[in-house]
Amino acid sequence: MAHVTDDLDQGFIAEALPAFISEAQEQIEQVEQLLLQLEDAPDDGDLLNALFRCAHTVKGSAGVFGLDAVVAFTHHVESLLDQLREGRVHLTPQLSTLLLQCNDQIRLLVDAAVDLAADLSASEGLRAQLVQQLQQLTDGGAAPSQPTAAATPGRADDGEVGVGVGAWRIRVRFGADTFRNGMDPWAIVAYLQGLGELRNMQLDEAAVPCLEQLEPESCHLAFDFELLTQANAAAIEAAFSFVRGDCELEICELEVTPPPRVAEVVADVVAEVMEVLRAEPAPAGEARKGKAREGVAEDGRFIRVQADRLDAVINLLGELVVASAGASLLARGTRQNTLIEANAQMERLIEEIRNGTLQLRMVPIGETFSRFRRVVRDTASQLDKDVTLEIVGGETELDKSMVERIADPLMHLVRNALDHGLETPAEREAVGKPAQGRLTLSACHESGTVLIRIQDDGRGIRRDKVLQKAWERGLLEPGVTPADADILKLIFEPGFSTADQVTNLSGRGVGMDVVRQNIEALRGTVEIESVPSEGTLIEIRLPLTLAIIDGFLVGASDSKFIFPLESVVEVINGDGQLELMQSSGRCCVELRGQVLPVMSLRDIYGLPIAAGSRPSVVVIRSGGRTYGVLVDSLLGHHQTVIKPLSRMFRSLRGISGSSILGNGEVALIFDVHALADLAATERMKRPIRSSRSPVSHLS
Repeated sequence: MAHVTDDLDQGFIAEALPAFISEAQEQIEQVEQLLLQLEDAPDDGDLLNALFRCAHTVKGSAGVFGLDAVVAFTHHVESLLDQLREGRVHLTPQLSTLLLQCNDQIRLLVDAAVDLAADLSASEGLRAQLVQQLQQLTDGGAAPSQPTAAATPGRADDGEVGVGVGAWRIRVRFGADTFRNGMDPWAIVAYLQGLGELRNMQLDEAAVPCLEQLEPESCHLAFDFELLTQANAAAIEAAFSFVRGDCELEICELEVTPPPRVAEVVADVVAEVMEVLRAEPAPAGEARKGKAREGVAEDGRFIRVQADRLDAVINLLGELVVASAGASLLARGTRQNTLIEANAQMERLIEEIRNGTLQLRMVPIGETFSRFRRVVRDTASQLDKDVTLEIVGGETELDKSMVERIADPLMHLVRNALDHGLETPAEREAVGKPAQGRLTLSACHESGTVLIRIQDDGRGIRRDKVLQKAWERGLLEPGVTPADADILKLIFEPGFSTADQVTNLSGRGVGMDVVRQNIEALRGTVEIESVPSEGTLIEIRLPLTLAIIDGFLVGASDSKFIFPLESVVEVINGDGQLELMQSSGRCCVELRGQVLPVMSLRDIYGLPIAAGSRPSVVVIRSGGRTYGVLVDSLLGHHQTVIKPLSRMFRSLRGISGSSILGNGEVALIFDVHALADLAATERMKRPIRSSRSPVSHLS
């Protein structure tokens, strides 16, 4: 198998291939989303052009890296997409399904470029069938021209071949900003090499300045060469499409002469060019000169950073936060104002660095939501259901690590809603509902957390059926009927399923318990509400990040605890609250005309009484619920580096993590949502006392 990489620097390929894989995967994902959008607007020219460009980019980049299988298969897809955008073929649901299947195969081939041990033989038959169907749609069954291994994507008509071999004289002078704009002239040469054979290549040495005047980041390359190819002028010009606005290009047709072998000549020219470019390294710290390509805003530039490198920076930043807290304690102990002020300034800078660094990992959750369009489409078709997916709040940002880990639980909940919740069109019409069901994925920020909702307008959960299954499996004593909310929680028990028969989607009792475990592992919670014949709502609450948060440090007895600062509303005086406490460690007070349930940390966790404590009630809001927590001392704002709990403490209710304080002590971080459940566990029996003396207001 011929590879373009035979003529390229192998070190460059090894370094650039991961970037290609990442970009190709993004383009493939975009193809899927565009196809799903086109099902609602099949004649949208902008979407069709964008779809073609994505396939064009994948094919072209794959050609540069010598990924022959990707190029050859994508070529057929590209030919059909070209006819779609020109209106010679119209998009139908069947054609959309075919293109989605082809896109899956392109994804498989691209992934195989990373895993060299991947065995693609099992899917070769399917790809051959898909190619045959594509050929039948493009030209009535005649096989389209096969691209060469190094061909890159362009317009399908750009790649058409002439009757015979043609000779072309090509003169090109690349613009000074070519390198700054991320373009590689040699990649274009490699593309042309795939179209035919190059000969008489010459470098314009006069265009290269002397070393004293050479700017290492500027491009000074100008080539003059001949190309023997069956491609037409449009196909040749397409090779320069990404630099067309920043280069001088001249293409002239010549008479055909027998082409000599020029591989050695090309290699020598490239070696000469690289030697010139590498002769003078860029001085350290030299500022970039020149400006970005016209039309590209400075703010719109991006840089790719490996996720593990960013994680390492955030881990070091967490240690820096802890060290800074320790330094501040020591500074306050010296009572030297100058040192205290210097440490305060350092803390402010570290906080700014923390906020900026954490923001680098925040991504819109809508990207994850969009992936479920394909799941909804295929699953609904498999179940003979008509379902529309609505996405709300896709711009809500969440830590990238959280987004990646929540994808699988969301996938199961979506498939579960399609299988169990939503009815078939006939069933919906029989009960007076629209034939098309609706599934809604939404996200928003609430009290320092991200709230994700999965809601359907289906049949809802039959509590009688859940109870019957619970009795049969011994989860409840026969005849015992708990509260509605507790009945719904039974579906999260291991092995629990209400399906009448096992299918490819459900019925084995595996999934919902794993969903809960995965969400709780992220320090999140999951709740379910359902109304028979109206639908089901599942709410998932997740922290914004798993790294560093702003916290409010409090003390109870000799222990330290941290509330997420976003959930703290205010602090009120706690004098006299101990007398109201029941044996369960709970009571109620009146706060501005509203009843506020209050719980005592000392009583809930069995902590000893602290001498000289000044009780205060910290008012917390979580998930629309407000409650109070009685503490012994208020220790103020604290930058909290979150550390996971060991297995010994994971069963501790109301606690989600731990943190190390500046003096080396360990503080436990509250899960304010779980703590709200503890505050409302028992009904209060003692009289309600009014509390009208706020200490401070933090919201």
